[in-house]
Amino acid sequence: MALSFSCSASISTQHQAKVNFKSNKGLEDVRNLIKTVGVPSITCSPVKSLQNGNWVKLICGASFEDVVDIRNLSLVYTLAGVDCIDCAADVSVVNAVNEGIDAAIEILPLRRPWVMISVNDDEDLHFRKAEFDPEDCPLDCSRPCERVCPADAISLEAQNSTTQLSFDTNAPGAFKGGVLTERCYGCGRCIPVCPYDKIRVTSYIREAATTSELLKRNDVDAVEIHTTGRQIAPFKELWDGLADSIKFLRLAAVSLPDIGEATVSSMKDMYSVMEPDLCCFNLWQLDGRPMSGDIGRGATRESIAFALRLAAIQDRPHGFLQLAGGTNAHTVDGLKKVGLFQTTSFHGNSRDEILTGTSSSVHAIIGGVAYGGYARKIVGRILSNMQSQHGIASMEDYPDHLLQALNEALSIVGTVKSFPISNSLVAMS
Repeated sequence: MALSFSCSASISTQHQAKVNFKSNKGLEDVRNLIKTVGVPSITCSPVKSLQNGNWVKLICGASFEDVVDIRNLSLVYTLAGVDCIDCAADVSVVNAVNEGIDAAIEILPLRRPWVMISVNDDEDLHFRKAEFDPEDCPLDCSRPCERVCPADAISLEAQNSTTQLSFDTNAPGAFKGGVLTERCYGCGRCIPVCPYDKIRVTSYIREAATTSELLKRNDVDAVEIHTTGRQIAPFKELWDGLADSIKFLRLAAVSLPDIGEATVSSMKDMYSVMEPDLCCFNLWQLDGRPMSGDIGRGATRESIAFALRLAAIQDRPHGFLQLAGGTNAHTVDGLKKVGLFQTTSFHGNSRDEILTGTSSSVHAIIGGVAYGGYARKIVGRILSNMQSQHGIASMEDYPDHLLQALNEALSIVGTVKSFPISNSLVAMS
């Protein structure tokens, strides 16, 4: 479903050739901001971040495939110091992520965040697209689907009919446009607001064989399996299909919802499937309220409640815990209120000791936070503004926009990384 062209091909060559990275004054302001804030990504490894409880992951979206935005988002959030960038399991999307990372490192020599690709073992909200025929939409429709879409993935405009009226003017005939497939990430908010019930969704499952080949690339570090947690058979089938590529990875993650008392039992079943092939770290992504972080303060409550309940269970299976689903600017405050922010505990486990080369497995109960819709929204506003002024472009070609975007990214990454951001961002903005 992804766009077939590469990210670099979609950005005009005049923009690519414009920047001299070593001398551009605007980019020097970007470097100074990173140095002033003290982004630790030059030396601090992603594993250390998980152990310390200050891991941050950018979720580009398991179905979001706009390679231009993904490339620029990856650039901005690499500069902001994220530990991982999660994206769709598609070659062009993975290329876009790595191009953004490379551009960031050319500006300042930070360590590379891990690149993670997302797959699913069954039907899942994260792996679907909205669709409708715009010509079926009544012309008097107020188009609420356009307004409610957080990804700007719906575009409708009236087109004139070719039928001439008697007074020689063109009559409005039908809408054109519809869903921009590469931008839709399956949130489903357009479906209930359609007054004519015209919108439907198509779901899909990423192929294990294609994913396995992606995992063998030297620029992919991690995989995340989205599952309902209710059936072990499809999970095992997918894992078996990926088994020969797991040895190439640094991290294997499972994203699952809270299914009540059955959650830990399901996690144990999945871990028993994974363990024989695991030669890397593993992580459980606690998906509280999927694709809702951009909505507001209340969206993060389910994710925090999920984490609080799971953290209290001593016999949960091995692996780091990380929040997702509804995460936003209020998540860290919520973790602090329940005593889970960077709170450490001892996990005596020989497997950890082998992987880390240490004799002690003391690490944070909650390894970190993943930000998706909220992270894309706060930077996306600036990306949209840049594109409206300059067209499709690499963000480093317009350092003023890049500096604004970096300020936004640091404001959310810094809540987890504990940057001294308030004064620095005000001074540099």
